Formats: sequence, structure tokens, C-alpha cells
Amino acid sequence: MGAALLAHLVPAVLERSADLVARHDIEIRAVAPELRRLVPARRVTVDADLPEDERILVPAPRRTLRLANGIAEFVRTAVPPGHDLAVCNGDQADPTDVELIGVLMRRVPPATLAITLYSGGPEPPPDTRDAAELWTLVDRCVHEGFLHAVAELAGRGLTLSEPGGEQWWRFAQRAATALGGLGRRGEARELWEQARRASRDPAVHAASAYGLAMLDARDPDPERRDLGRARGWINEAIAISTLLPDPAQRAFKLGFDRNGLALIEFRQGRPDRALALVESAIELARELGERHPVHRMVLLANRAQLLAATGRAKEALEDYAAAIAIDPMFPDHYLDRGNLLARLGRDAEALADYETALRVGPPLPEAHYNRAELRIAAGDVEGALADLGRVVELDPSFVDAYVNRAGLLAALERDDEARADVTAGLALKPDSPHLLTVLGQLETAAGRLPEARRALDAAIGLAPGLAAAWGNRGVLRYEAGDLAGAVADLTQAITLEPQPDLYANRAVALRALGRTAEAEADDERASR
Repeated sequence: MGAALLAHLVPAVLERSADLVARHDIEIRAVAPELRRLVPARRVTVDADLPEDERILVPAPRRTLRLANGIAEFVRTAVPPGHDLAVCNGDQADPTDVELIGVLMRRVPPATLAITLYSGGPEPPPDTRDAAELWTLVDRCVHEGFLHAVAELAGRGLTLSEPGGEQWWRFAQRAATALGGLGRRGEARELWEQARRASRDPAVHAASAYGLAMLDARDPDPERRDLGRARGWINEAIAISTLLPDPAQRAFKLGFDRNGLALIEFRQGRPDRALALVESAIELARELGERHPVHRMVLLANRAQLLAATGRAKEALEDYAAAIAIDPMFPDHYLDRGNLLARLGRDAEALADYETALRVGPPLPEAHYNRAELRIAAGDVEGALADLGRVVELDPSFVDAYVNRAGLLAALERDDEARADVTAGLALKPDSPHLLTVLGQLETAAGRLPEARRALDAAIGLAPGLAAAWGNRGVLRYEAGDLAGAVADLTQAITLEPQPDLYANRAVALRALGRTAEAEADDERASR
């Protein structure tokens, strides 16, 4: 659907606004590859011309949302008002098209493009693809991050291939990797196990052991991670890779596996061991000469993260610079370096990195969110609100954006807007202590003290270390006439995070209790 829509729009838009097309080159070329002859690649990553075995990065599942947002912004600008789009066979849509349709309907005004979705429609042509054509499609979808399509198409390829053969293994590896990325870990695990049962090739067993290890090591839920099992599998991968006969394959694969073990060491609280493993992988990569630049880039970025975690910021920044030099069009490293620079108080440089991350790729909510935090620190509230609004527009499920925007709006006494953000955020994450804190603040301002107390008690129960929750409950207790309770809560908030406004509020409560000397001391602290 996306390709058909762009095929209709892009040729005409090129005639009147080539710059608009150029601004969305990545999205257009990804969604509609047949338009690549018309749309030159303006932002090209280093892996674009690499052989298959050197293109080791698989985009995260969120890349499709970024592409969909870019397409929506192109359509919103390119289409004059008063057009209709009919989408047939909606019940057969690929998940990437489902996502794109949703973003278009959310972000393109109906007065510009009215979209009607039909479940039925013309019968699609019969699927007569052979394994070679399927492989071409799988390879492209891996590169673009269309993981649902990879899982489906590679699954078809498996049925057309002899189990254990080279072609079968290529499909199996791509399918298992995609399934893991989509969170379908049980299916991925079964496919890695099938590969182990079907093959006696050492490289297949090493790669399968690595894949099984990463299913545990990369599980986003810490409660589900079995790092002991992950270590067992990665040790097996390393043991096999050490014995591979080809020196270049051995250097690459062994470095790759040691990098995986580094993740496990880090998650088990041993950053120094993790750093040593990544450094050994970097040494092995030197044996590869000019080959595998993406592998070297990943290792340098990982070492930068570990150096930053162990307090070696200067060396971390040097590694980030080296990784960026390998691929200046890869946005993630600008984002990570910007975060480090922000922690170091080098806000202007951090801002430059966030803005570069926004320029080199499709819309990136995280960069806007991080830029908003810098703007909050600089006192640019309106700029921060604009960035946070952009985050929510790009990704309505970004809970932290609702948290920060609600807090800013509440501070500006724009309570109705703040409440709307709290409501939206709590619908996504009902146990968010930060949102409950803002809710308590809003209920206190509205005079609904019992409701405020319930929200703030819940926030403190969920996050006893959250100073804002204690501070707001202190204000609530003062409003309720519980002066001693107000002082106790404000004291706890100050213990956690001393802030001038907390001292000022405690001074008010202390003065009301007749503890004038203590109140004057707090006033002095608040004015510093």
C-alpha cells in the first residue's frame, strides 16, 4: 500500500518540489524501492554497498514507525486538500502497512486525505515466488528493518529449501533473528534449535549458540532474563569460533561472540570484564583490514558506552567520534554521544549531536525528547514544550514525554492541558509514579484533597525515592492543615533531592508551627 501510494505521488511532486522528495529520500526508497531510479540516495549509510556477510546490523522494530512518520509528513505536505484514498484487502495487510495506515490516519488531516479502509477487494495474484526471489526480498527487508516481512518471507523460504543446506540456513538465520527482534522468542528459540539439529557445520552451531544466548541477554524484561543460560550458550559459541579454520572468519566471529559475552558481563554487574572483552574484540578486528567496517563501528560504540559507564568520559568521547567517522549517517551514535555530553554539562555540544541525529535519518522521537530536557535545563520552556509535543505526535505511546510535558504544563498552571497528558500517560502506564505525582499536584490545586492524597500515596508506594512525590504530598498536607506531616514529608524530599522550592515550602510550614528560627534558616537556604 505504501509503495502504491508513493508511486502515485512522487513523480508529480518531483516536478514541482524536488527538495521535498530529497528530504524524505530514506523513507521513500525504503517503502517504494521501484522509485529508487527517480529518488537519489542523499543520506547513505556505510553498509549500503557492503557484501551480505558484512551487513550485520538489523534495525530495531521501531524503525518502521520512523519510516511511517516520514511518509506521513511527506504526504501531508505533498497532497493538496480534498483527496481520497481507498485501501482494499485491509484484512490481508502486512503489519508495516497497518502501521503506516494508522500513522497516516492520525497525522494527515482528513480534509487533506480522507482514508477509507475496506476489508475486501480484488483477489491478489497467486504467490509463485521461488527461493531465489524470496531471498532477494528477505535481504532487502532485513536491511530496511521490516522484521514481520522477514519472518514471513524467510519462513516461506524454509519450506522451499533442504533442511540443513546452505540456503535453508540463510533463511533460518534471518527468520530467527527477526523473530527475536519482534519479541517472538519462543519461535526464535525453536528455529535456532532446528538449525542445531539439522546441521553439522561449526559456523552454524556457533551462530545458533550466539542467537540463543542473545534471546536471554537482550530480553527487555529483567525478570525473564536467564543470564546463566545465556553465558552457557555464548561460551559454546566462543569455543566453536576459536576452532574455525579460516583466519578472517575466526577473527570476525570470535570478536562478535566476545562482544556478546561483554553484554552478559555488563548485565551481571562486571563492567571491567565487559570492557576487556570488547577491547579484545577490537584487537581481533584489526586482523580484518578494511573489511567489516560496521563490525568495527559497533565495537567502538560499545566500548564508548562501557568507558562512559566506568567514568572514562574523555576516552568514551574519542570512541564515539571514531564510530561516527566510520558512518556519519548512523543516528544512534549521535544520540548516545549527546547523552554523554549532556551528563558532562556540555549542553551546546549535546544539542548539536541531537540535531544531527534528527537530520541524518527519519523522524526520531528520542532526539526530540532529549533536546527537550536540555531546553528545560536552559529555561526554554516553550522550546521544550514544542519538542515534547513533537515526541507525542511521532509516538503517542512515549510515556516519559507525557510525564515531562504534564509537569511543565502544571508548573505553568495550564492545568487542563496537564490533566489531559496525565490521563493519556496513565492509560498507557497506570503505575507511573511520576504521572501520579503530577496528578496529585493537580488535584491539590483543584482542592480535591482526598483524591490528591490517594495519588501521592500511590506514587510514594511505587517509588519511595521520588523527591517530587514527597514534596507534593508535603504541600497537600499543609493545605489539609497537617503542619507536622507537611514538615516531615518536605524534610524527606529535601533529604532525597535538596531544591530551593522545597526549602521555601518547608519554611512556610515551620513558620506556621511557630518554629521561626528553623523557618528563617530554610529561607536562607532557598535564596542561595
